[in-house]
Amino acid sequence: MKRLAIYCGSATPADPLYIDLARRIGTTLARRGIGVVYGGGRLGLMGAIADSALSAGGEVIGVIPQALVDAEVAHRGLTELHVVGGMHERKQKFTDLSDGFVTIPGGTGTMDELWEALSWAQLGYHTDPVGLLNAAGYYDHLIAFWEKMGEVGFLRAQHRDLLIVADTLDDLLDRMAAHVPTQPIVRMKAADL
Repeated sequence: MKRLAIYCGSATPADPLYIDLARRIGTTLARRGIGVVYGGGRLGLMGAIADSALSAGGEVIGVIPQALVDAEVAHRGLTELHVVGGMHERKQKFTDLSDGFVTIPGGTGTMDELWEALSWAQLGYHTDPVGLLNAAGYYDHLIAFWEKMGEVGFLRAQHRDLLIVADTLDDLLDRMAAHVPTQPIVRMKAADL
C-alpha cells in the first residue's frame, strides 16, 4: 500500500484523544512511507493528519470540493491539492489515488465515505482493503450493526470480511496488507444473489 485514503472528521472534539490519534496516524503513515489521500481540509482531524504527516516528511494529497475551497477550509500547504466539483467526484478521486481506505472517528461525511468504499468493494468497483480503526471503542455500535446485517442476511457471507477492523493502527495496517479480495456481486450469478 503506497497511499491510503483516510476518512475522518473535520471537527475538533472536546476530548483531545481524537486529535492526538489523528496526529499519530499522520506521523506513522509518513514514517512507513505511506502517502495520505484525504479530504483536503485544514480543520479538525483532517488538518491534524495532514500537518503531522507533512511534518514527518510524508506525501499528503487533498481532494476537496470547490464549495469548501470557497468556504476557506482548504489546506494550502499540501503535496497536492485536487479541487473537484462535488462529493461524488471527490470519492471517485479517493479511489483512483489510493491503494486502500482507513476510516477513523468522524461524523456523517466520514460514514458516507466508508459506506461507499464498502459498497464499491462489494460490487467490484475496486478490490482495495477497507479498514476501520475502532479507537477507544468509537465504532463499537457500527461494528455490531455490520455483524447484524450479516446475521439477518443483508450482507452476504463472502462479503463479511470486506470491513477490516482493528483497535490499533499497526494491527489495522497489517490486516489490510493481508487483504484478499472477495468475489464481487458483478461476478456472481443471479442464483448466488
